[in-house]
Amino acid sequence: MKEILERLLAGEFTVDEALRALDAEHVEVAGDLARLDPGRLRRKGVPEVIYAPGKTPAVTADLAARMVAASGQALVSRVDAEAALALETLATKNGWGITAFGSSRRLVAAASIGPEGPGGVGILAAGTSDVDVAEEARMVIEAMGVPSHHAYDVGVSALHRLEAPLRQMVSAGVDVFVVAAGMEAALPTLVAGLVAVPVIALPVSTGYGAGGRGLAALLSSLQTCSPGMTVVNIDNGIGAGAAAGLIAGRVAAARSGSAPAVAPPASRRS
Repeated sequence: MKEILERLLAGEFTVDEALRALDAEHVEVAGDLARLDPGRLRRKGVPEVIYAPGKTPAVTADLAARMVAASGQALVSRVDAEAALALETLATKNGWGITAFGSSRRLVAAASIGPEGPGGVGILAAGTSDVDVAEEARMVIEAMGVPSHHAYDVGVSALHRLEAPLRQMVSAGVDVFVVAAGMEAALPTLVAGLVAVPVIALPVSTGYGAGGRGLAALLSSLQTCSPGMTVVNIDNGIGAGAAAGLIAGRVAAARSGSAPAVAPPASRRS
């Protein structure tokens, strides 16, 4: 900390760079169970997400409380009914806001206006069974302060449903798309063939038989013939949202003429 402050005074760090460097040193220790990284959003641009499966509702709520206290917000993915109740009770007790994104939850210390402005991320889901994973991505994107536009149940089995929302998103100037699809995952390739911005394919574990756990969706996405499309792992809404948010955030910074800089880590003196 002393070295970071010295470099700030010497003009080697801006205030924002010094804050990011200080965040790199901050770890929130939760007993013997977890070491939380509350400064990740400011340091890296992507917030830490608490993965609820495998944790008791009490532990999930405790970790969320620590994250909100340390960073002002907590993202929790894939909560079941008991964990959702624990988080809602926690939010009510402390006067925090809580927003549901499918089975995921975002808690914030104070009410905030959602991100606005041009650009952002377009989120599409092929079927209603793909929405929960798409909502994971939307939670991360909005927590990063990036505007989002979403339309669900627009898959290729009735292709005419896609035209209007896709036109609206293109007209809104979205900078990147996240397209969630199970079954054979034809929708991401289709969208990538129509738009002039990057597309992140998000394979979902919905389908029948051999492809029912998302393998068919993953392989067909990897075999796309549409240039400009990339692929995340099966059901990885968090990863898709993080990548899309970083892309859109960079574009927004370039658009405003203030490209974000990542602070170099302060070297450790022996």
